[in-house]
Amino acid sequence: MIPHITDEIKSCIRKVATNVDVVVVEIGGTVGDIEGLPFLEAVRQFKKDVGRENVIYVHLTLVPFIQAAAELKTKATQHSVKELRAIGITPDILLCRTDRYLPPGIKSKIALFCDVEEDAVITAKDVETVYEVPLVFHHEGLDASIVKLLGLPDRPIDLARWEAVVRKVKSPSRETTIGVVGKYVELKDSYKSLSEALAHGGIANEARANVTWVDAEQVERDGPAPHFQGIHGILVPGGFGDRGIEGKIRSIRYARERGVPFFGICLGMQCAVIEFARTVCGLTDANSSEFNPSARHKVIDLLPEQRAVRAKGGTMRLGLYPILLTEGSAASRAYGQGIVQERHRHRFEVNNDYLKDLEKNGLRVSGLWAEKQLVEIIELPDHPWFVAGQFHPELRSRPWEPHPLFAAFIKAALAHGGR
Repeated sequence: MIPHITDEIKSCIRKVATNVDVVVVEIGGTVGDIEGLPFLEAVRQFKKDVGRENVIYVHLTLVPFIQAAAELKTKATQHSVKELRAIGITPDILLCRTDRYLPPGIKSKIALFCDVEEDAVITAKDVETVYEVPLVFHHEGLDASIVKLLGLPDRPIDLARWEAVVRKVKSPSRETTIGVVGKYVELKDSYKSLSEALAHGGIANEARANVTWVDAEQVERDGPAPHFQGIHGILVPGGFGDRGIEGKIRSIRYARERGVPFFGICLGMQCAVIEFARTVCGLTDANSSEFNPSARHKVIDLLPEQRAVRAKGGTMRLGLYPILLTEGSAASRAYGQGIVQERHRHRFEVNNDYLKDLEKNGLRVSGLWAEKQLVEIIELPDHPWFVAGQFHPELRSRPWEPHPLFAAFIKAALAHGGR
């Protein structure tokens, strides 16, 4: 083990330990994997560096239920703990991944052979929704064990917020179906934050937002109509590259012409501008310079100061930017305020040279980054709900505080589905 590698890992832990009470460090992978050893060695040393009373080890293990024998098996957990102790780490708490609550006998057995306190053997059971996990852990006493082991003050716990979220997720009063048109749909985790934000929008409306994944390349091949039967709202998310772009543009046209609620995010907004420029403004070869550098009408383009840049590293617009909203717009009504902050991750922008033509034909710019007069939000006033933003609102959505645009989108989808 090379010392400067473990020292660098420990240094990274210390860097995030400013102005906080507790730092949670997650080490992924499986105990014994060679690529994880430097990280495990670093946290082993860390306990000695900062004092044993300031570090606890929580180990996630598996307790499978063997259907044929109709019993829970603890050997996987015992062997995992043995491997961990062999490299010098003795876990203080065991999170036992299983499909049911562990009975007292199983907990006692695990505690005996893994050398932990019985109340530190915690059931990490399968749940219907991830938002139920804090409730299960509280039921099992995980929070009390952590506070006790770290010597932190014991404070009253109020989980009413989580209980309300779980109740709305598990017992919604209505449902809607959203079609998400992407090109990474085979790997659903690519859009994990997006699907969670849609769920949050459902929570805001006490509804379940079901997601139908639509492959943009299949829309190119089949046309949009076969893919949007029974769909109450269409969302086109972010992405990079030209694969599937025409399918996204055709999906947006379908939503615009048929009055289906539409929400575009980042690349989705850029595709909406391209579709509008082509179909409504008559700029038939409108495109983005990302997809077609030789297009005559680059309605989406790099900023002038970036067009000569060849080394692209570190040139994206990243992080929080203020957005000035147009009074009376759908975006302004959703947010309930005039200036908001949103997170960005993109390089191409709406080309302001085409704004007059776009607005003359009915496109409304309802959000701007005032400092550089860059388009942040567009919408169609004559459409039931057609809003798109250059930013990533899903990154700021929380189950107890759903993002306003997702809440408004799901509300519009519910109204469309109830027609």
